Amino acid sequence: MTLSARITDFLEYLELERNVSQLTIRNYDHYLKRFLEFSGDIDPKEINLNLVRKFRLYLSRWSDPKTGKPLKRITQNYFMIALRAFLRYLARVDIVTLSAEKVELGDPEPRPLKVLDETQLKSLLEAPNVTEVAGIRDRAILETLFSTGLRVSELASLNTDTINLQRKEFGIVGKGGKERVVFVSDSAALWLEKYLSARHDTYKPLFIRFQGKENPADNGEAMRLTPRSIERIVEKYVKQLGFSVKATPHTLRHSFATDLLINGADIRSVQEMLGHSNISTTQIYTHVTNTHLKDVHKAFHSGNKD
Repeated sequence: MTLSARITDFLEYLELERNVSQLTIRNYDHYLKRFLEFSGDIDPKEINLNLVRKFRLYLSRWSDPKTGKPLKRITQNYFMIALRAFLRYLARVDIVTLSAEKVELGDPEPRPLKVLDETQLKSLLEAPNVTEVAGIRDRAILETLFSTGLRVSELASLNTDTINLQRKEFGIVGKGGKERVVFVSDSAALWLEKYLSARHDTYKPLFIRFQGKENPADNGEAMRLTPRSIERIVEKYVKQLGFSVKATPHTLRHSFATDLLINGADIRSVQEMLGHSNISTTQIYTHVTNTHLKDVHKAFHSGNKD
């Protein structure tokens, strides 16, 4: 079978056997189609290190025809990650080709971790006008994001019967079908309760819009805020406050993790609460939360002495 046919098989395998999200499948489809365009519809057996090296060179020299901007190194790595996953699949179905382990990733560009300091976080949480129901909703959204560390897609998927405000916890199926327990802080529980009390509907979605035509069909599913709508809500308050940090819902997820670690939580527990499959993903937070190293520096660096 040709490369294009095997790529189609791989994408179907991800959907049916691995229960991978549609977004991930679309991304893999995009990355592998670019490889297909570069290599031609060859036999998968013809994939070798020289072809991969030339493809990496092509990616490093590629620039957007509209903007002239090159591909970031992290984006170039996404192509290689997709190719490695494809090669592992080929090995799984006994197709002789290049070993996935031989495809190396380039060194990524360092990206500073965006977190809000205590003052910024307090300002953001208190920014909505809570004399209006939409403002109470926005406050509940911000409090829940910081309290739980949920991804924006996970937050958008919540229903009114999801959260147990008495126990202040609930279960969720996150990225890759991974189940985890999510905990709600006292403050978030308070604002969620106020928000639900302010609503006069029986719609299923937890976070709904209050603008546009009302659509009660399918338990109000059309009223559900989308992930993009939630991103715009956060963006509105960040702009309103004039933060230098371009904060997003994911910034609140970062702030959730760093807050726990700074206050003494162990990294394995934080990994579980974030829903990370690998501890290495969680370890990015240790660079900004290692209070022990900060204390050592404060105590022993000559520049800190009186």
